[in-house]
Parts: sequence; C-alpha cells; structure tokens
Amino acid sequence: MAVAAGPTVDTATIESVTGLKGNYNKTENVFKVSKPRDDVKISVDRWTMPPFMGLTSWAAFTPMGGSTMMMGDTVLFEDEVNPAMSAALEAGLEVTALHNHFFFDQPKVYFMHIGGMGDARQLATGVKAVYDRVAQVRASQPKPAKAFGGSIPTPSSITAARIEEILGAKAQVKDGMVKVSFGREAKMHGTPVGNEMGVNTWAAFAGTDERAVVDGDFAMREEELQTVLKVLRREGINIVAIHNHMTHEEPRYVFLHYWGKGKAAELAQSLKRTLDAQKAVK
Repeated sequence: MAVAAGPTVDTATIESVTGLKGNYNKTENVFKVSKPRDDVKISVDRWTMPPFMGLTSWAAFTPMGGSTMMMGDTVLFEDEVNPAMSAALEAGLEVTALHNHFFFDQPKVYFMHIGGMGDARQLATGVKAVYDRVAQVRASQPKPAKAFGGSIPTPSSITAARIEEILGAKAQVKDGMVKVSFGREAKMHGTPVGNEMGVNTWAAFAGTDERAVVDGDFAMREEELQTVLKVLRREGINIVAIHNHMTHEEPRYVFLHYWGKGKAAELAQSLKRTLDAQKAVK
C-alpha cells in the first residue's frame, strides 16, 4: 500500500510522553508503541504464553489532516479493566471494545480497544495514563483479583415496586429477583427487530434491598457508547464486555454488559441517570 507524502507523526513527543520506544511504518505512515504484559505469567490451554503471541498492549498513531488519530489495544486482567477504562475516558480517549481473545487462559485476560483524535501529545498522555493505572493496580496487588469483593445474599428479596418506580417500567419478578427491559428498534435484512429479538437494554437485580447486585446489557447506537460508558463508570458500575450482537442491522447497535453492587435503589438510580444521559445524545 503506497501512501502519498504528507504530514508525519510527532514520534519524539509520543516516545517522550509514553516512555516507550516505538516503530515507524513508512509505507502506512504509522508510528506504534507497545508494552508487553510480562509482569504476570499467563497460561493459555495449559501453555505459558509469551507476549509475542498476542499479550502485548499497543497504541498506533497516524496523521489525520492537521491532527492525529490513535488506535490501540490494551491487555488487561479482570481487576484492571475498569480502572484502566476510567483512566482512558478521563483522559479524553474513547473505549470501543472489551472482549476476550482466548479460552482457558489463567489468569483471565481481557482486551480493551481504545482510540482518539486530536493532538499527538494529548493522545500519548492518555495512553500513558492507561498504562500507569494498570501499573498502580498491580503494584497494590501483584496477583490479579478473583472477585469484585463483597458477598451477594441468598435467597433474593428485592422490592420490585421501588425498582419499577425509579426506572419507570414494569418488572418481571422471579424468586425474589427483579428484571426490567427496555426495547429498541432496528431492522435486519428489511425485517423489524426489537425487544423480544434481543435489541434491548435490561437490568436484573438480585440479593437484598440493602446488599444487591445488578447485571445487564445496554443497547446503544455507536454515538451513544462513550456517554454511557462515562456515566456508568462515574456511577461506580463495572463494565465487563463491549461488543456487537448482530451484523447488518440498521441502525448499527453496540452492546455493553455491566455488573454493579450496592443498595438496590441506588443501583437503579445510577442506571436511570445513565439511561437519561443516553437519551440526551443527539
């Protein structure tokens, strides 16, 4: 692929800010820095995997008119995901996907894709902030955590009426658990699809009113994703996946899955604030 002569990437600034040596691809006019995850041994399918095989965080920069575009992938353990995501969002970066790349990996490894457009120094500063936050987590606890912390009471006894009042929707109730769903509209191959076909946002509550867990899914247009992520993280809700559920749908939807713990009413209020912010996106 040939690239016409044009703007170049400020490689010196990127290296200086991130503290990482990079590689420049002249053909594509891309400068990439990388950071292998060699601080914790990772096994996949009972094999100790070297970073070269896909356990290296990276960020790539390319000119974009008078500014710079950045895209990257960040290798994270479960207890690093949400701190790293908050660091990215607080630095003005976008988070565009969160998923696994392997089966039977120990400890579990997730991959968070990031991006951004603007000043090269600002973008590099955001990347550095993400990597620094990961280092802070590992410095405080060398071994990745195996749980978020706090137990979930059983049997469940969530008060449905309060959840319905806060979220403004009728709930399903089963064995003391409560679930609310909000359908959205799309078309696939010309056929309408909605709530019952899986194009929905939902929240399910278990535990007790004082010690509850909520998990669920947000269905979002692409332009809504960053707003929803920012509000959920500000509310202390953990993001556990960001991905697509369909192909060829119109309009395109992105889905995120979440997990939060706390008082049931407060969790519902956090979700209501997120839903309101999502609706305000133009």
